[in-house]
Amino acid sequence: MNTQIEQFSRPEEKPKYDVMNQLQSALPKLLLAPTMVITVVFIYGFIIWSAVLSFTKSKMLPNYNFVGFANYEKLFALDRWSVAYTNLIVFGFLFIIICMIVGTLLAVFLDQKIRFEGTLRTIYLYPMALSLIVTGTAWKWILNPDIGIQSVMRSLGFESFTFDWIIDPNMVVYTLVIAAVWQASGFVMALMLAGLRGVDSSIIKAAQIDGASTVRIYWRIILPILRPIYFSAFIILSHLAIKSFDLVMVLTAGGPGYSSDLPATFMYTYTFSRSQIGLGTASAMLTLMGFLALLIPYLYSELRSKK
Repeated sequence: MNTQIEQFSRPEEKPKYDVMNQLQSALPKLLLAPTMVITVVFIYGFIIWSAVLSFTKSKMLPNYNFVGFANYEKLFALDRWSVAYTNLIVFGFLFIIICMIVGTLLAVFLDQKIRFEGTLRTIYLYPMALSLIVTGTAWKWILNPDIGIQSVMRSLGFESFTFDWIIDPNMVVYTLVIAAVWQASGFVMALMLAGLRGVDSSIIKAAQIDGASTVRIYWRIILPILRPIYFSAFIILSHLAIKSFDLVMVLTAGGPGYSSDLPATFMYTYTFSRSQIGLGTASAMLTLMGFLALLIPYLYSELRSKK
C-alpha cells in the first residue's frame, strides 16, 4: 500500500523540484542582469558613443556631421595638447618609478620584523585612504611660497631659500609627482610586503647557508620572485597616472597657464568649458588608447601564463 502511494506521489512532486531547481539556477543571472545592463550601456555604450563623436563636428551639442580625422589632426596641431601629453609622460614615468622604489624600500624595511611594524605600516598606508582632493589641498598649502615650505625656511633664517615650483611653469609638473608619490607609495609598499611575506623561507635559509648577504638575497632571489607583483603595481600606477584629474585640478588647476595640464584636464576643459565636444572626445579616445596599450600586454601575459 505504501509503495502504491509513493508511485502516485512522485509524479506530482517532481515538477515542483524542477521548477525550484530552475529558479535557483536562474536567480544569480537575474540578480546580475541589471548590473550587466548598466555596465554595457553606461560604460561600453558611452565609450562607443564618444568614439563616434570624435569623428564629428560636435561643439556644444552632439552633431553627427562626420569630418573623418579632422579633430585628431587639429588635436595634434594644438600646443596645449603637446604640453599635456609631454606632462603625462614625465609625470607617469617619475610617478611609477619613484613609487616602485619607495614602496619596495619600505616593504623591505618592514620585512625585517622591526618593532612597531603595525603602527609604521598604518602610517605609510594612511595617505592612500585620503581622497586626491584632500591630498591636493594639503600639498597646495605645503608648496605655496607664501605659507608653505619656502615661508617656513625663511622664517628660520634662510632668507635666500627658494622653493616656488608650484608657480614655475618649468617645474610645476614635479609638484604633481611629489603629491602623487606621497599618496600611492604606501599602496605599493602593501603589495610588496604581502609578496615578501609569501616567499618560501626555505629559499632564504638556503641562501644564507651558502653565505649570501642580506642585500644579495633580496637583489638576486627575493625581488625577482616578486616580478608578477611589480607588473601588477605597474599597471595600477599607470592607470592612476593616465586618469589623474582631481589632483591636478585641486593642486595647480592646470596652471600656471596650461603648463601642468594632463590629457584628462585637457579633455575636461575642451569638452565642458570650451564646448568642443568633438575635440574633447578625440583626446579622450587617445587617452584610452594609451591605457589599452599598457593593459592589453598585461592581459596577454596573464592569459598565456595560465595556459
